Amino acid sequence: MNARLSGFVATMLLAASLAASGAWAADRPPKDLHWTGDHWTAWNPPPVPAPPSTVQIHVVVRGDTLWGLAAKNYGNPYLWPQLWEKNKYILDAHWIYPGDPLVLGPQVTPAEQLAAAGPAGAAGETPTAETPGEAPEAPSAPTPGVLTAGAAASAPIPLGAESDIYCSGYIGDPGEQFPYAIVGSEYDVMSPLLSGHAGADIQGTYGTVNTVKYGLYTGDIVYLDGGRARGLTAGTTFTAVAPRQEVHHPVDHHLIGRFYRYLGRVRVLSVQETTAIAEIVHACDPITVGTLLQPFQPEPVPLGRPTAMRPVNFPAAAEKLDNGPAIVLSQDDIVSLGQDHVVYIDRGAQADVTPGDVYTIYRLNKPGLPPLVLGELAVLSVHPKSSVAKILRSRYTVYVGDRLDPK
Repeated sequence: MNARLSGFVATMLLAASLAASGAWAADRPPKDLHWTGDHWTAWNPPPVPAPPSTVQIHVVVRGDTLWGLAAKNYGNPYLWPQLWEKNKYILDAHWIYPGDPLVLGPQVTPAEQLAAAGPAGAAGETPTAETPGEAPEAPSAPTPGVLTAGAAASAPIPLGAESDIYCSGYIGDPGEQFPYAIVGSEYDVMSPLLSGHAGADIQGTYGTVNTVKYGLYTGDIVYLDGGRARGLTAGTTFTAVAPRQEVHHPVDHHLIGRFYRYLGRVRVLSVQETTAIAEIVHACDPITVGTLLQPFQPEPVPLGRPTAMRPVNFPAAAEKLDNGPAIVLSQDDIVSLGQDHVVYIDRGAQADVTPGDVYTIYRLNKPGLPPLVLGELAVLSVHPKSSVAKILRSRYTVYVGDRLDPK
């Protein structure tokens, strides 16, 4: 799914939350700064709306971070993705520039002003009861299962973590094509040539030595099969992808596609005519020579307000679930699933699924009996035909093949 610069030199500020997570700590700041209005920035910020405005704006100053601004304005630094989501012109949440405007949320009237205005809404007016001496009506008792206005207004919370998105994957076409691949690493030529010169009868002192590092991790240097001739530029970031098994629907066994696992991220350091030198800046799993690459797309973690789970005595109708969404794959092929496990569902953008959607998890019962409510999950990342989701809560063990119904 940031800050402005004042003066000629733009100071990049790393959000504390991201640095602590280690997910993007190795990333370097953008280099292509440009002058916008009265400051330097790497982004294309929108103009600051003129007052009166319906949104609350904060102009970034030196020392600001999304982490700190979320703590100050939302009461919780871990809600920084919500702030990032409101300011989509920022392409990398690590770097903010003094002078850029940040939308914090809708403009609200200060409580002091409302108090001065009085319940009637006009300052100095005192409302009177229609019947003199009539006592105000007592508030009605809360309705069971209905969220009060106060509870509904509570701050949203992240529905997952960055690693749930960037270290997951997706179900795509079995023969999907990728623009680039890793074709080598520095470790391929680490071995000394100890077998003597070509044609020599005597080998080197230690014979032939061959050193190979199979699994590559953060900080390792790799080589890509594209360069200047194919439009590749320094600073471009890619997601490292490994094609895995074909995925068949657990209900009718038709082929859904192939699972593509995210292994990490690679940033281009420099380009030659037909090759490029890059660095692994984040590794979820070992990255190997031959790993495929696709352009990296930042995704903020969706937010949501927790509400009560579907009542067990009021499940969805069985016929509604027959052709509904289902869990078709689990991360790392885990069999027994529960709270906090990442899964994949057979619905995506083509079915109007969006990040933050919540589904109730069901298991079909014996014929004639209603479905069993198992728990619920939230969608974190959406692809054309599938989505990545995280189980928020579970009453019983969840399995691949269990059905879903929008909450």
